[in-house]
Amino acid sequence: MRIQLILLLSLSFGSLLAQAQYQHPVIKKFGGIYPIEQATVVPDAKQKYDIVIDVFSGEDPTQLNVALNNVARMINLHAISGVHPDSIHVVLAIHGKATKTVLNDDGYVNRYSIKNPNHNLIIALKEAGVKLTVCGQSLIGRKIDLDEVNENVEIATSMLTTVTTYQEKGYTLLKF
Repeated sequence: MRIQLILLLSLSFGSLLAQAQYQHPVIKKFGGIYPIEQATVVPDAKQKYDIVIDVFSGEDPTQLNVALNNVARMINLHAISGVHPDSIHVVLAIHGKATKTVLNDDGYVNRYSIKNPNHNLIIALKEAGVKLTVCGQSLIGRKIDLDEVNENVEIATSMLTTVTTYQEKGYTLLKF
């Protein structure tokens, strides 16, 4: 009986996984999400979303930055619920360990001997209307020259002033 139950659960779960397909409604190739047809808590498709994100995570420099990919996921999740891309405004305040993600390929190669795995994601976020900023204080602290910053990323005085400026404008704060 126990083995039959385990087998039934395994088949059911396997069937769900086989049916689940990543979707990328706005940011193609990044931030894959699954539609949840049974969800009752969903974004309001008629609402305008203004979000400033404190992006500080960054682990393995050879991998895509999970925090940046979560920004793409967030936008795709809103879109799959019917929020029009023009109704979601996102500003990133990148700093801390995530600072290295904004290096252009030359700067990345100099430090890690590989091209920046985040380059195409940064372009995709920018094309989706995301304002990407990097903390100038973090650049100096990590000895990153301004000419090493990806051209799609703006230099901010600091993450702190970016977050407070956008919060005063009514933006919701998230931390990744």
